[in-house]
Amino acid sequence: MNIRNIVTPLCACLSLGVPFSHAMDVELGGFLKMNARHVNGDVAFQDSWTGGGSVSEPTKRTQFSAQETRLNAKVSSGDVSGFVEVDFVGSSQGNAIISNSYSPRLRHAFIEYQDVIAGQTWSTLVNTSAFAETADLGGPLVGQAMVRQTLMRYTYNDWQFALENPYTYGTTEDPSLNNESEWIDTRNDYVPDFIVRYNTKGDWGNVSASGIIRYLDPDDTQQVSTGISLAGKFHTFGKDDLRMQLHYGNLGRYVGTDAAKDIIEGELETTLSAMVAYRHFWNQRLRSTVFFGHTATEVEQTRRSHVGINLFTNLTPQLTVGFEVGQYAINDKNRPDMSVPVENGQSQYLQFSMQFFSINEDDTEK
Repeated sequence: MNIRNIVTPLCACLSLGVPFSHAMDVELGGFLKMNARHVNGDVAFQDSWTGGGSVSEPTKRTQFSAQETRLNAKVSSGDVSGFVEVDFVGSSQGNAIISNSYSPRLRHAFIEYQDVIAGQTWSTLVNTSAFAETADLGGPLVGQAMVRQTLMRYTYNDWQFALENPYTYGTTEDPSLNNESEWIDTRNDYVPDFIVRYNTKGDWGNVSASGIIRYLDPDDTQQVSTGISLAGKFHTFGKDDLRMQLHYGNLGRYVGTDAAKDIIEGELETTLSAMVAYRHFWNQRLRSTVFFGHTATEVEQTRRSHVGINLFTNLTPQLTVGFEVGQYAINDKNRPDMSVPVENGQSQYLQFSMQFFSINEDDTEK
């Protein structure tokens, strides 16, 4: 929905101080989404599979939800634009007994001026075109880079340079607790993460290559971590496409969505993550995606994977429905320093989704 060239005191107030006489472009967007999800297995139920999760007693659970509904607005004036977006994921306020209320959560809030972006949005490490079209909100998150955070990014031709919010996620040994591990104190996160990315595209699709350097200083250990990331979308036959991601290094929280930590008991974690998804169009409106994601870590010895296949169609140009079946698995290995065996498990899921309004078939941003 576009509201063009609005010149009113109201829009002037919304335009962050632009004089009343300036014309504003306001674009409203988002979608309404309903999910019906059934999970059966011994990995605990999640609304969408992250790279985390825990093993539980075998359970069967069905949940209906509209919390993925999303609303956004873009306001533009000359070379300046602002974008804000909220949804309701993971923020339950009420309960299933009475209201099923959900609080809005901030997804994006950033200002763009010429070649500079400042605010909260996708990390520069994230190539959204490499996300698979899935009913599960994140798709194979376990093999993907998928982080939103506050940053400052400069784009020069095909290059991007960014300073992003520092945060160390992991554990450290505490001698006072007989060398038992405890969560890292993040008060020593004082050097921004630095990311460089190169993009190239053509009729064949697009590819991004990124590198990240981080200075992590929990307990004054002063460690430098690095990692690399490749991601892209490739056109194949007809309207079909192949989407891939590959990540390696000390990437920690940037990949796998809780499948890996930055530091384990004071030691930098090394992660290998990968995702591949192929989308095939059966006709103009009917399409399927088969996908697989996996993350493996060296220190903590986690092994997490997600595989699935789906079928989507457009009942109208603005109304999409889809079915998806898949499996999420935890196959962690025993660490040499652990006397307690690691628990492993897997859960199968079936999901139906219905989504209405503003995204088209090529807009698979999660």
